[in-house]
Amino acid sequence: MNSIVAAKHYRAIWISDVHLGTRGCKAEYLLDFLRHTDSDYLYLVGDIIDCWRLRRSWFWAQSHNDVVQKLLRKARKGTKVIYVPGNHDEPLRDYTELQFGGVTVVGEAIHEMADGRRFLVIHGDEFDGIVKYARWLALLGDQAYRLMLVINHWFNRARRRLGYPYWSLSAYLKHKVKNAVKYISEYEQTVAEEARRRGVDGVICGHIHKAEMRQIGSVLYCNDGDWVESCTALVEHRDGRLEIIDWAASRQLSMLEVEAVPA
Repeated sequence: MNSIVAAKHYRAIWISDVHLGTRGCKAEYLLDFLRHTDSDYLYLVGDIIDCWRLRRSWFWAQSHNDVVQKLLRKARKGTKVIYVPGNHDEPLRDYTELQFGGVTVVGEAIHEMADGRRFLVIHGDEFDGIVKYARWLALLGDQAYRLMLVINHWFNRARRRLGYPYWSLSAYLKHKVKNAVKYISEYEQTVAEEARRRGVDGVICGHIHKAEMRQIGSVLYCNDGDWVESCTALVEHRDGRLEIIDWAASRQLSMLEVEAVPA
C-alpha cells in the first residue's frame, strides 16, 4: 500500500457503522482514512461503538483505541465533530446535547450544504421494523451477521494470498438475496418519506451497511455505508457536491498487513 498520499480537505464527512469493540471492525482501514482526510464537519452517524457486543464479550484492539484518539484529536484541532448514536451505541442517547472531549452528542442533526440544501442526519434504526418491534429478532440477526463476517474474513485472507484486493462477500450475498434487497428498498423509501415529511432536501443515514446515493422523489437519499463490510464514507466537497468514497478500493487496502481477526 502506498502510504504517501496528501490529506484531502472536505467541507463535511459522514461515517457510520464502525462497530468498534468487534473483531470484524476494519479499524485499520478507518484509521488510514482519517489520517488522509480533514473536514470542517465530521458526523459520526451511529453504531460507532458496538455496545451490544461489548456487553456479551470484551474485545478492544489497540487500533480501536487509535480510532477514538484520532477522532478526539480532530475535535481538538477545530473539526466540528457531531455524534448521532445508533441502536448499537444507544446508551449514548441518554447524553444528547452534551459534549465529550469536544464531540457533541445529538439525537439527530440538520446539516446545511454549501449550496444551501438542508439534509436530515439520522442513524436510521428507528425506521427498521425489526429493530423497533422485534428486538430479539434483531439480536438473533446480529449473531448470524457475525458468523458471515467471520467467513468474509477468511475468504479475504485467501484472496489476499492470491494477490486480489479486498472484496466483501457478505455485502455481495446480502445485496443478491431477494428478501434482503426488498428490505433495503423498503428502508430507503421509508427514510426518504420521513425526510420529505420534514421538508428537507435530503437525508443522510447509516444502519443497513449499504452505501447509496439516489434521488427518491423530491428527496436525495444518502447512506454512508459502514466500516465492517464496505469501508465507505460520504463526503461533501467545498461546492456542496456529495460523493461516496470507497476507501478500500481507492487505497487498495487489502495490502494492509494488520487486520482484526474475527473469532
